[in-house]
Amino acid sequence: MHKLTLSVDAGVVANAKRYAEARGTSVSRLVETMLDMVSARSADERSAPPVLTRLRGSLARGSKTDYRKYLAKKYK
Repeated sequence: MHKLTLSVDAGVVANAKRYAEARGTSVSRLVETMLDMVSARSADERSAPPVLTRLRGSLARGSKTDYRKYLAKKYK
């Protein structure tokens, strides 16, 4: 294992510690898992996190053009 030093807001650290403890893991393991997910190289490993996978298709009736029009109107 290699060590990695990160600068993170104190509130984020406190929340991460509570989250990790509730799941019986460590903050280091959480960070390692997230870094592994975002840096995976194979097509299978690059799949979206489960929360995004569940959302996939929820906007199936719209097109990219419709979405762009919506964003343009929203942020005018």
